[in-house]
Parts: sequence; C-alpha cells; structure tokens
Amino acid sequence: MSDPRPFPLAPAPIHVPDDVLADLRQRLDLTRWPVDAGNQDWYYGVDRAYLRELVDYWRTGYDWRKAEAAINAYEHYQVDVEGVPVHFMRRPGAGDDPTPLILTHGWPWTFWHWSKVVDPLADPGAHGGDPAEAFDVIVPSFPGFGFSTPLPDNPDMNFWKVADLWHSLMTKTLGHDKYAAAGCDVGALVTGQLGHKYADELYAIHIGSGQKLTLFEGDRAWDLSGGRPIPEGLPAGVHARVVELEKRFAVHLAAHVLGPSTLAYGLTDSPAGMLAWILERWVKWSDNGGDVETVFSKDDLLTHAMIFWVTNSIGTSIRTYANNNRYPWTPSHDRRPVIEAPTGITFVGHENPPGVTTDRRVQSFLDSDRAGWYNHVNLTAHESGGHFIPWEIPGHWVDDLRRTFRGRR
Repeated sequence: MSDPRPFPLAPAPIHVPDDVLADLRQRLDLTRWPVDAGNQDWYYGVDRAYLRELVDYWRTGYDWRKAEAAINAYEHYQVDVEGVPVHFMRRPGAGDDPTPLILTHGWPWTFWHWSKVVDPLADPGAHGGDPAEAFDVIVPSFPGFGFSTPLPDNPDMNFWKVADLWHSLMTKTLGHDKYAAAGCDVGALVTGQLGHKYADELYAIHIGSGQKLTLFEGDRAWDLSGGRPIPEGLPAGVHARVVELEKRFAVHLAAHVLGPSTLAYGLTDSPAGMLAWILERWVKWSDNGGDVETVFSKDDLLTHAMIFWVTNSIGTSIRTYANNNRYPWTPSHDRRPVIEAPTGITFVGHENPPGVTTDRRVQSFLDSDRAGWYNHVNLTAHESGGHFIPWEIPGHWVDDLRRTFRGRR
C-alpha cells in the first residue's frame, strides 16, 4: 500500500463563468419546439411535455451555483496527463494508510454519478464500515467529458488509451506504486484494460458489468445482435425481452458509432436538444418503475446535463464510441485470463439478459464465454438497480466493492 504523504497538487475548484450561464439562459428562452403528436407513451422517443417541463425548470428554477457549491465540497484538480487535460475530484481517505482508488464513469455519466459512494468508500468508519477499509478516492472525468476538456488534436481517444492515461495519473502524477480501480459502463472497459495491462500494479478491480474488451470491434459494432435475426421459437417473454433490450441500447449505439460528428452539431447548439438525447438514456436505462424522478430528481438531471453543456463536451463524449470501433483494442499479452487482476462484478436486475432471472444471473455469466476473460473473485447480482449502479444502489455497490478488495491490500 502507498505510504501516506501530502497530496502533490493544488486544488482547482469548479467555477463556470457568468457569461456561459447567460448564454445558456438565452438559448433555453429561444428553444424552438417540434410537433410531437401521439407520443405520450414515449414510443417515438422523449415526450415533449416532460422535456418542456424540465426545460422550463432549467430556465426558471434550477440553481447551478447551488449545485456547483455541492460539487466543490470535494477537492478538484486539473492536470495534464501526457498532453491530455484531466479533471478529477478527490475525497481523501480517512486514517493513516487509505488505499488509492480510481473510479471511471461511462456515457452519459459524469464524474458526479459517483458522488453517493465517495464518502462511505473514503471514510467507512463514519458509514457503518471497517475503518481499515478506507480508500483515497480519485474520480476523474473521462477525457472529452465534462471538465476533462478540451481534447487536444488527437481525435482517437478510446477506452484502452484512457486506461494508459489513468495508469500514468495514478503512478506518475500521484506517485502510487499500487492502486485499486473500479468502473461502470465504458468505465468498466477502462478498468478491465487496467486489469489486463497493469495487473501487477493493481490490488484488484471492481466493475459493473463483465464484457469482453473486444465489445466494440467488428463491422457491426453498432448492432448489439451483430445483424442476426431473433431466433424463432423463443417463449413470448424471452422474445419481448430481446426486443426491449435491443431498443433500449440500439439507437444511441448506431448514432454514436456511425455519425457522432453529425449528431454533435445539433446537440452542441441546443441545450434542449442535448438534454433530450441524454435524458432518454437516464429514463430508459435506470430502474425507475416508469418515473425517472424516483432515481434522478429534476435538479439531479440538470446538474449532470450542465456538466456536459457548460464544458461543450457532448460532441467529444459521443465520439468515444466511434473511436472504440475505429481503433480496436490491442492486447498486451496472450495469457488467460485476459484480465488477470482479481475482479469483482456487480450485476443488476434491470439489465438481466433475456430469460435470466436475478437468482441465475451469476451462473449465467459463469456459463458464458465472457467469464473466462476475468480472474473473477466476487460475483454478486441484485434484483434492484439499473445502469447507473453507484447512483441507484450506492449501498450495494459499496458493499460489493469492499468485499472484492478485502484481504487484497
């Protein structure tokens, strides 16, 4: 474990200039609304009535400065890592020797999606845990997302290149000989790559899925089915689940992989348009029982949206998908398992595969061709929870992560 030492950097609190906020208000005031007849059931995408309700609140009720103050209750830093601007939030670990831990988000996440778990991870003794299990928590913004902008003229940023940046951040910038890593969504691929390439310098990893690092490869990476038809003869419920899952993810995958720059022009110019695009993912990917505000309040939704808007980062955030396909993953060794670092995985019910119930989720993974990729040591499935695991079921995530690292640091 790393020796306790003074933190080597000076904090750089978040502050959005007033003129950026004034420009946003003007754009919201001038929103031009499309006709959206017959879409109360969201069949055609985001319902105009709810989006307009959110935009009206954004214009007249939402307080960014209040959100900014809550964000700045934590330490923030801006560093250059191998020529790439990187922002990260830090929650110092309690005690004399906390384990350094880097948490990686995905899309349309922001670093703030980790905000519910950083305190119990950093100070477990104050949250019903063992004080000896404290982490020094580092939460970067993915390059090209939020305050890790603007990206320099290297337009090929993808998940496995981010893993190299994170390793440099943790070992060179922050000076740790060994560290822990965790991630969800594309952040799970970054974390998996760390566990593949840098296993000897990691205590373990914990992720929110168990995908192969080749997930985005191939000519049809934008199509979850690879172009295969749904098999005939499936039970009606299984067939419906296949269709539901493919509808849930297909639209953004296709657009982000096949035409991110085209999409970015509209999303960068219109805050209402950008909100609609990411709102649909928060609505459909979270386990909300039909009411997104049971998971994300209006203020929560708009704070996450603001992090994309005020940094002009929606375009570079969605470009990552195309780069994961255009610049395929390159293995660093041919050993098995591919990801040698001890690995814990948290599965959630809202993403159960077709025909698989939560009580069979772990076994389903073990029976799949993905299990052999990981040195898995801690597999847990929860009935509740959706795609944004540390935000939706933070207590379960913290418990699962602690269990993965117990006895390994």
